[in-house]
Amino acid sequence: MIEPVAALIGGLAGAIVGSFLATLILRWPQGRSVMRGRSACDGCGRTLGARDLIPLFSAMFQRGRCRSCGAAIDPLHGRVEARCAVIGALSLGFMPDWGGIGWAIFGWLLLTLAVLDWRHFWLPDALTLPLAFLGFTIGLWATDVTLVDRAIGAGAGYGALLAIALGYRAVRGRDGLGLGDAKLLGALGAWLGWQALPFILLIASVTGLLVMLVMGRAKAAGARVPLGMFLALAALPAWIIVQRVM
Repeated sequence: MIEPVAALIGGLAGAIVGSFLATLILRWPQGRSVMRGRSACDGCGRTLGARDLIPLFSAMFQRGRCRSCGAAIDPLHGRVEARCAVIGALSLGFMPDWGGIGWAIFGWLLLTLAVLDWRHFWLPDALTLPLAFLGFTIGLWATDVTLVDRAIGAGAGYGALLAIALGYRAVRGRDGLGLGDAKLLGALGAWLGWQALPFILLIASVTGLLVMLVMGRAKAAGARVPLGMFLALAALPAWIIVQRVM
């Protein structure tokens, strides 16, 4: 049974967090500061006021454009804010305790990594490594996985994709798999345990193949696949499967 007050708090917190994460996704790959200076319009440079920065609602009321110059506001802001709000609402609504906070953080970080990988084929250590660390800390309240299973999951997840990456490089003489993917899978193992890894890989592989086929990129020579995004998307379905079969 969902707790409505906790869900509301989680949704509001998620929208606020999502506002920051959307800015991070847009600025970080460009080498622009996320923490320094006040937010400003990318079109005219006007410093944004409080009414311009209300998650979800500001862009809606302004019809997706800057009040001063009319420049379009990147729709990524609203999309990330809305998804983070849903993640927060569901996490806190169903688990109004430290476990719910853990699931919310887990979901917010995975969403950020998925978008970064989709847009830039980039899984920064500054996100994957803290995600792994949190799996051994607040993750203890979120999932009932033992420390041993978490440790095995972290090592096996990272080791499996590292071995594939090194093997591909040895055979083909070039990189075919980024180590960011290996670190992400290791982080997922730290949260969900080694038992979830086969399902994560299966779901991610099948989903990735289907998406690439639909996009017509499966047969393209040298086509890049954002494996990290598919790993992130596979985490929750894999966890649900593990809960049902174990």
